[in-house]
Amino acid sequence: MQSTRDQLFSLFFAVALGCAALPAVADDACVDFKWDVTKERALFAETPAKVTAGKDPKTAPAVVPNRLYRLGLSRQDTVAFAAHPTKEMASAPAYAGLATLKAPVAGNYRVAVDVSLWIDVVANGALLPPTDFQGQRNCSAPHKIVEFDLAAGQPVVLQFSNAAKDSVLFTVTPSPQRKL
Repeated sequence: MQSTRDQLFSLFFAVALGCAALPAVADDACVDFKWDVTKERALFAETPAKVTAGKDPKTAPAVVPNRLYRLGLSRQDTVAFAAHPTKEMASAPAYAGLATLKAPVAGNYRVAVDVSLWIDVVANGALLPPTDFQGQRNCSAPHKIVEFDLAAGQPVVLQFSNAAKDSVLFTVTPSPQRKL
């Protein structure tokens, strides 16, 4: 009788503990991405490298893929973009900044950010069209991801604009192969 009661108590305790963990998963707004964002989630859990965004392409700091950055932004009206952003300026104050990147190998890359803002990529003075994007409204690790096809070794300018805050956490990662 004691053994059956101990087993039932153990089972009840295990079920109760499992149920207690469910709300944490259900409340995680970052689990509903349609892509595998494991790499981005892991990077957003790291300590970011702090850099100040450029106010023009010549002062833009160089960044590398697979690293988390906290990019300090400036008032958008003080930034000279490499190409006119594809989204008009939001109501003031808006913040913006530039960084540069050279993809080590050609392919599709993701730019992931923690806040709502606009992301453009410029190569040879022209805006690159995004290949895909998505976001999660209540998630900040990451909040938004935009994909672009990048050529190997070609310098590009990452343009961040229309931010409501004066900094952004971001990372650039190679897009994993999609499974159909």
